[in-house]
Amino acid sequence: MRIVLRIGGSVVASPVNPELISEYADMIKALGTQGHQIVVVVGGGALAREFIGVAKDLSLNQEAQDGIAIGVSRLFAQLLLKRIGSSGCDHVSLSVEEAITCTNEGKIAVMGGLKPGMTTDTVAAMIAQASNADLLIKVTDQEGIFDKDPKKHPDAKKLDHLKFEDLTRVCVQDKHEAGIHQIVDPEAIKILKRARVKFIVVNGFKAKSVLAAINGDRIGTLID
Repeated sequence: MRIVLRIGGSVVASPVNPELISEYADMIKALGTQGHQIVVVVGGGALAREFIGVAKDLSLNQEAQDGIAIGVSRLFAQLLLKRIGSSGCDHVSLSVEEAITCTNEGKIAVMGGLKPGMTTDTVAAMIAQASNADLLIKVTDQEGIFDKDPKKHPDAKKLDHLKFEDLTRVCVQDKHEAGIHQIVDPEAIKILKRARVKFIVVNGFKAKSVLAAINGDRIGTLID
């Protein structure tokens, strides 16, 4: 199975969680030994947003802010890749093509951001589309996708199943901003609509949720 795993920075990087990073590394290696082709895309989380704030204080433009955030996401990607060890690519992948080439050689690809104006959600969606992935899993700090922000609204309801067309309705921010933080960013939604790759959003604080999603268990929110 071709799998793209999008690990939200809110899970492993806000604050930095070495134990959970190690848990993911072991699980990803095990999936690789089972014959799955895997590309992992890691976000920068709170640390990236903190550095975006510093960049703003320095009067840097949005492109520069994005570049700083990309650098942070690649640091976390490198930590995960080093922990995965010899099962992974030689270095953090810096393009979609590089990641796919690496997985075709039987290695696990890990990457962060790619270029200003593009979130790691969009990177994951592009990988899923280009590799004709069987499954895109996003692990985040929520149990799935809700009808409204559960952190602000106690009566928010989790949505177990959505169509791609529904994503725009529940993901309200419709333009890119440095450090954008919502379940799925707007550009990624456009790509996913075209690619029609099976997409599942799960709670990333439980690494076993990824295995459940791969096994077809009912978990998180399924978008198809």
